[in-house]
Formats: sequence, structure tokens, C-alpha cells
Amino acid sequence: MRDPDLKTADPEIAELIAIETRAQRDSLRLIPSENYAPRAVLEAGASVLNNKYSEGYAGKRYYEGQACVDRIETLAIKRLKALFGVEHANVQPYSGSPANLAVYFAFCKPHDAIMGLGLPGGGHLTHGWKVSITGSYFNAQQYGVRKDDHRIDMDEVQRLAREHRPKLLWCGTTAYPRQIDFAAFAEIAREVGAILVADISHISGLVAGGAHPSPVGFAEVITSTTHKTFCGPRGGMILCNEKHRAAIDRAVFPGLQGGPHNGTTAGIAIAAKNAQMPEFRTYAKQVVDNAKVLAEALLGQGFRLVTGGTDNHLVLCDLTPQNVPGKVAAKALDRANIVTNYNSVPFDTRSPFDPSGIRLGTPALTSRGMGPEEMKKVAGWIQRVVSAPDDEKVIEKVRGEVVELCQAFPAPGLDLV
Repeated sequence: MRDPDLKTADPEIAELIAIETRAQRDSLRLIPSENYAPRAVLEAGASVLNNKYSEGYAGKRYYEGQACVDRIETLAIKRLKALFGVEHANVQPYSGSPANLAVYFAFCKPHDAIMGLGLPGGGHLTHGWKVSITGSYFNAQQYGVRKDDHRIDMDEVQRLAREHRPKLLWCGTTAYPRQIDFAAFAEIAREVGAILVADISHISGLVAGGAHPSPVGFAEVITSTTHKTFCGPRGGMILCNEKHRAAIDRAVFPGLQGGPHNGTTAGIAIAAKNAQMPEFRTYAKQVVDNAKVLAEALLGQGFRLVTGGTDNHLVLCDLTPQNVPGKVAAKALDRANIVTNYNSVPFDTRSPFDPSGIRLGTPALTSRGMGPEEMKKVAGWIQRVVSAPDDEKVIEKVRGEVVELCQAFPAPGLDLV
């Protein structure tokens, strides 16, 4: 049987991949949840490990021929336990949302009370928002942020927790530019008998690199994606205390999933090894430093920032003073090769489908080696485009300058096309 390469077998798909490669090479990727996976992670993900079906766990598989897969998964778990200082790690969730669903399945019955940060305050859909299955199957209570400073309202968290006695109390965000007070959440969880779950999908790399406080020792269960700031493959992981090991493992398999994606497991192991290196601590700190410089530069350009700045990798801009909707701004920036996403801001008066803000992040730019001076340039380009979102001459000029900067900072993991 013929076994042609991709370009021969399907030139249309090959060309689309080449186009995407060029786009990632020549654009400033400012979506906070995106990054560049290192070459080694990409190689593992595209390896012969994808040929293996491996239902079960290491040493307890339902198929034979698992000797290498068992060693890979065991190595990934060992490295994560050492990196984060936890008693158990499950690396089989297909992504962050399935990881969170596994936590619900491990500890909750339908209609149990759960609590999480509401989407308008920067929370994630899977923390009980109404359009998610987690908001439909459970009695979901949503805490929010204060109107005056847009910080998480811990008084409200305590009040709602005392009133509803949730089975799970979630702390974690997707559009919140400040550090999370895990100790304060843990105190409330202990008071009401809740299991505290920290979703660190956005900040797991910052936690691993010492650039954000760790939830270990406060949260009984920790979930995360394995890309974003962790610089790994598109996957998920659950970290927990030994007492929750059996419940979590049963919930992932056979509760929700079949065989794990073994190429992803290998990529997680590689990412965990990379995160143990001194260079990764430097990287994590630079991600945060870059975000702070970007925030200050945007403030200097007249932008309004949610919470007034950032403590992590993320900046949330409210474009109401510019009188430019977030969707219009994001699409104009995209034409200038500055990739963001339009995003609601706290107490937004506009529709979530046409919100007031844009969400920015520094992981991918930092992976390219960019620093404070580049962040200042980026802020200037954003200001120029947002000030004239319909002026294609301005957009074309900025796009040329962006491509020139990108050429000076090659992206990791990309083959030149």
C-alpha cells in the first residue's frame, strides 16, 4: 500500500497547514490562552504513539503492548508530582473542560450546589455558567467582582458559600488579570465543608515557574490545561491529594473517557521536564513582567484596563472610552497581524457577542524572546489601529511593521515555510 507524505496525499490540507504556519510566524499572538509549543512537544504529538490504544492506567491496561506507553505516562506523572509538589497527578484528560467535568463526576450528584466565578467577572464556562452543562446539571451559584475595582468580592464568596453550602468551590479564572488568594478561598471552603478546586489552566506555567502563588496546600484538587503558560500540548491534567486519587482516576476513566491520547501524554512529560529547568523560571517571570509593561504602556496610550493593570499574563482592555466595540477592534487588529479576542468586561452593557473589551496576553510573545521594548511597540500599534479601525492604510502600515518585528524574533517550533 502506498504511504505518501502529507503534501502528496492531500495537498489542500498541506497548503492550509502551511498558511497557518506562516500566520503564526508573522503575527503577534496576544490571545492569553495561546502559546507556541516547543518543537519536542510537537514531535511527540505527531509520533507513532498516536497508533496506540491504551484504556486504563499504567500497569492496569485493558490492551496488551503497553510497555512503552506505561513508562511514558508514569514519567509524566512523576515529573508533575515533583514539579508542583502534589501527591497525585492524572494526565489523561483530553483538555481542561473534560478535566473539570471529571471533578464534578468524582464528587457531585446532579443538582448538588457548586460555586464559581461568574463569566462576566472573568470566570470560566465550566465553573457553573448557565450555558454550560455545569450550570444545567448542578445548582450553580456565581460570585462576582466588586464594582469599584473589579477585584473578586471575597465577602460575596463567603456570604454565598454560607448560604448555599456548595459541594465544590471553584477558584480560577479565564479573564481576570490579578492573582488569586488561594488561602482566603481555602478558609471559606473549610468553614462550609466544601472541596476547594483551583482551576489554574491559565497560570499553571506561572505557578510552576514561581511567578504566581501556588494553590498546593490550599486546594484539595487542582485542574489545568497543559498548553497556555505551561508550554505543552493541547491536553489536561488533574492534581490532587492522595485521598482523592481513586475518585479522580475513576471519574476520568472509565467515567468520562476511553483511551488517553498517548502523544499528548508524552508532550506533557516533556513540558513538565522543561518547566523544571532554571530557564523556565526566567520565562515565567518574563511573561508577567511583559504583561505589566504592556499594561502600563496601554494606560499611557489612554486605554482603560480592568482592575487598572495586571499581576499575571493577562490584560483586559475596556474600549468604552474609545467608543470602539471590542469586536470591531479585534477584527481590525487581526488584519494588522495582531491577534486578540474580543471579550466582555465586568458589568458590560453590551452583548457578549459584541462586547466592550479585548483580552490580551503575553505568553506567546515571551516565547519568541520579546521583552519590555517590544511590549511598548505593541501598545503603540494597538493604539494606532483601535483609533482608526476602518483605515486600511493605517492597518497595512502597522501590519508591515509587525511582520518586520516577528522576523527578528523567530517563533519556537515552527518550520520556516
